[in-house]
Amino acid sequence: MIQIKRVKGLLWKIFFLILIPSLYASAVTTLDLPNIGDSTGNILSPEFERRLGQAFLNQIRRQTDIIDDPEVETYIQSIGYRLVAQSDNSSQLFTFFAINDTAINAFAAPGGIVGINTGTIMNSETESELAGVIAHEIAHVTQRHMARSVEMSQRMSIPMMAAMLGAILIATQNSDAGVAAMSAVQGAVAQTQINFTRGNEEEADRVGMQLLQRADFNPRGMPAFFEKLQKYTRYAAQAPEFLRTHPLTTNRIADSLARVDASVSFDSYHESNTYKLIRTKLIVRSFDEPKLAIDHYSTALKNGEYSDDAHIFKYGLALAHQENRNYDMAAKLLDELLAKDKNNTSYMLARADLEVQRGNYDSAIAIYERMDKFFPDYRPLILSYANTLIIAKRPNDAIEVLEDYDRYHTPDITYYTYLAQAQAQSGNIIESSVANAEVYFLTGETRVAIQLLQDLIRRRNPVPDYYQEEKILSRISQLEIELRIEQNMKLTR
Repeated sequence: MIQIKRVKGLLWKIFFLILIPSLYASAVTTLDLPNIGDSTGNILSPEFERRLGQAFLNQIRRQTDIIDDPEVETYIQSIGYRLVAQSDNSSQLFTFFAINDTAINAFAAPGGIVGINTGTIMNSETESELAGVIAHEIAHVTQRHMARSVEMSQRMSIPMMAAMLGAILIATQNSDAGVAAMSAVQGAVAQTQINFTRGNEEEADRVGMQLLQRADFNPRGMPAFFEKLQKYTRYAAQAPEFLRTHPLTTNRIADSLARVDASVSFDSYHESNTYKLIRTKLIVRSFDEPKLAIDHYSTALKNGEYSDDAHIFKYGLALAHQENRNYDMAAKLLDELLAKDKNNTSYMLARADLEVQRGNYDSAIAIYERMDKFFPDYRPLILSYANTLIIAKRPNDAIEVLEDYDRYHTPDITYYTYLAQAQAQSGNIIESSVANAEVYFLTGETRVAIQLLQDLIRRRNPVPDYYQEEKILSRISQLEIELRIEQNMKLTR
């Protein structure tokens, strides 16, 4: 939970940290509609938005519980990229991530940053419903709604805009605190919200539904999820965060359903089985106590309530037993599932993780090695495999595995974190520090990253060799350029 005192001091530093869609300005979609021009490039350049979004993401990493499970991360990214591939704005880069929060919410920030709460995943019933929420947020980004909101509000002072959007950010995480914060800028917020919260959400619906259909999802998933949320409010004392930031009306839902009915026939669409497995993993972790999850899944299986998804519920029961450290029961259930679906990556990862928890590292590594033959570029496999090798005190093997990751994927924070650990464990202090510098850079601490690398050049024990020194000096030059750009954009001091 982001506290007011932690957010307040960040407003000027990162300017528009987050733009909740209720504040997005009107935009004309580029999907199947005429292009009437776009003046937003004169207000916020795409490069500025990209760096602004990265600054926002860095702060989110520090202050919220972002899911660091490689399997969950990769799944959310796969849905996002599948939708983005169908967008007409192919130049826009995106970053998708999940926040460990049971509240129903999702948001888009500048630079293609899209976050979704685990509560949204758990409360969806189909993959198309989940994809519908993500598609809606993608549409806000591709249509450059943030830049348009700035253009419409350019007469407001920058500090006032920062305060307003900061208050909205607080409200998405803590409604009471948000109300208090927004009271300070209520006059500006009131009129701005009126301007931004009508046709814009409907436009994002239209564009998002087109993305759903193009990506072979069921376009009815979006209005179905919104309709479900609206019904939920009839029985809840307070609307979900998503409805407070994405106001729904009966007419809006009816309009979206009519658009689906009037669109090209979609008799067939593709939804993956992975959705149910990821959703189940998150549901199991959402229980206050593992025993409650065990009771939930045991009862469902005993009563035959979900006969078509018995394997999904058995998987949930296995994870619940694993959470409760009933390792023998968890192993039995997972082995039964693998006997029927031996190449299921979720089952295999869970089985390997179970052996790690038991301390049977060789058994876990054997599972990873079997997986590697069939899924050599699967991100959750590579990262889980490397982490297990580090835990098992086999750093050189971990480094070798991470080299495969570098071959197939863009290095990220998890990669550099594991690489730094493996290099340190193997005694490669220089290489470990270089990897740590990248972690600092990716979390917004560019100045700290530069200082760390400069300290390496001055080291006398151990002394960097010629190639290491050249690489470090080159990286320092690059980071100094990055720092100057951040300073010019007022994103850092």
